[in-house]
This record gives sequence, C-alpha cells and structure tokens, in this order.
Amino acid sequence: MQAIALNAPGGLDQLQSITIEPRAPAAFEVQVEVKASSLNFHDYAVVTGLIPAASGRIPLSDGAGVITAIGEGVTQFAVGDQVISHFFPQWVSGRPTLQTLQGVPGDHIDGFAAQSVTMPEAAFSKMPKNLDFKSASTLSCAALTAWRALVVETQLKPGDWVLVQGSGGVSVFALQFARIMGCHVIATSSSNEKLERLKALGATAVINYREQANWGDVVMEITAGRGVDLVVEVGGPGNLPQSVRSLAVDGCISLIGVLTGFAGEVPTAELMTKNGRISGITVGNHSDQRAMIAAVEAHNIQPVVDSTFALADLAAAFRHQESQQHFGKICVEIS
Repeated sequence: MQAIALNAPGGLDQLQSITIEPRAPAAFEVQVEVKASSLNFHDYAVVTGLIPAASGRIPLSDGAGVITAIGEGVTQFAVGDQVISHFFPQWVSGRPTLQTLQGVPGDHIDGFAAQSVTMPEAAFSKMPKNLDFKSASTLSCAALTAWRALVVETQLKPGDWVLVQGSGGVSVFALQFARIMGCHVIATSSSNEKLERLKALGATAVINYREQANWGDVVMEITAGRGVDLVVEVGGPGNLPQSVRSLAVDGCISLIGVLTGFAGEVPTAELMTKNGRISGITVGNHSDQRAMIAAVEAHNIQPVVDSTFALADLAAAFRHQESQQHFGKICVEIS
C-alpha cells in the first residue's frame, strides 16, 4: 500500500511517498482501509518540525474509512463498518490526564496518511450516518475541539453570545454548533469576503479585525455592553487583550490555538474584575465524540470543506493550509 512518511527533522520537502505492507490485526485491533483525512494545525506543526516526530513517521491525526479485518476479542465493530478516528485513543471519558493524552496518531504513533492502518479498536468510533468519508474525516480534531469548548467546558445556553476568530476548521465548527444551540455568534476575520461567508453560515455580526484594531470594544457595542460568554481563541497571546475585553462577567476564553505566538501579556486585572477564566483545550474524549456525532446526525450538520487533495499531493495541501487562504477544512482523499 502507499503511504507518506516524514523524514526528520521535518519540513514539507521532507515528505516522501513510500510503499508498506498492511498489517493483519492482532487481538483487540482492527484494520481500516483509509478513505480520507483532513489537515489540522497540529499536523502542520508535526510535518514542519515544530512538534518533533520520529524519522519515518506517517503523519495525519484524522482518518475516516472502512473496517476490513478485526482481531480476536473485538466487540465494538464488524467488517464493513464505517469509522472515524479518535485523536486521543486512550482518553475514554472524564478529565484529561498525562496518560490519556498519549498515543496521538501522526505524532506519537503513525497516522492516517496511508491507504491502510491497523490500530486498537479504541482508536475509532462509528462514523456519522449523514456524512461521506471526506466530510467525516474533519470531525475528530477540529469539530471535537469546538464541541468541547461550547458544550463540555462552558455549557452554553440559548441566547448566550459566542465569539469565533477566523474561518479555519475549529472556528467554523464552533459557529455551526453555537447556532444549533440557539446562541448568537460574532465572527472576526481580516477578509470581508470570508466575513460574508461567515454571515451566510449564521453569524449574528462580523468584525474585520484589521479595520477595527480594538475589536473588543466593537464586541461590547454589539452586545450592548454585556460581552460574550465564550471566546473560541485561536490566535493566542496576540489576541488575548481584545479577547478579555470582549468577555462578559463570568465568561470563558477557550484557548485552542497560538497562531500569534507562544507567550505574551494577559490583562490580568481586567480578567479578574470580570471573574473570567482562560481554559486550555486540546480536543476531547471518546464520550464527547459520541455526543458530538449524535448532534451532527440529529441536526444534519455538514462540515465546510474548502478543498481536496490527493495523498500524493500532501505537501501541496499543507502549502495551501500555510497560505491561510482556506475557508473551513482541507481534506485528503486517500483510497
């Protein structure tokens, strides 16, 4: 079978096509014919060397496909079942621990940039019935991160306000989930064209952050001085002063990205005065994923797919991601 491997120390020019033999499943393992994957910033960090990985690592944390063989003792799946991956195969339920955050595909172990994978059955869940493989492959990281921010960590109510930043996968999923929950959404972007698309997806209001540098004040105006209950923070330290300004009393900033850097100033006095909190989030557990899939099916949520690349063109897919021109998710067709 064909796969893409990464040579250390990383870089898009260090991705190479290889041929490997599929492995028959051992006890409690399943073999999956991978149909599609999608790109996350985490994957980009791995392939460019920001997150060091073993030389020869097969990247990509997300995967959707069909089970082609099962090992002894497998009880959750049968041959022919359609499945999607778990970002954290060992995190079944409850709060995260150091142990349960291990084993990430495409990082700690080989991932889904391959035509076939053999992994423990705990690495997969059933695929939503309303999605095709390409759309389903977008859920395991980006959608689950958004779901955890809105439902698990913040427990929003109808009528609450949510701020999403940009038009990447997590932000678009957060907008979609917030709307089915009956929340108002404010979206920011530097592109007026993308802002119009975010409005078409249901954003209540939009802000061009390049035209409105103090966009936190604009958020307060839009909400009549109330502020937002949740900021889905993808920018990190460069955004935090405006994000804190945007918060309502007892609001939360779900920190899921650090696109503006790894450290910076936080207006601690304002955060304390608002009784606000900053919650770091890395995806979610198996129980959260099952609940999210139920919502995707019940509301027929359709992931927004920007573009699709062949497995052999994985480096080009990452370059498109690097350009930040995409809207929603970038997918990879595998087999």
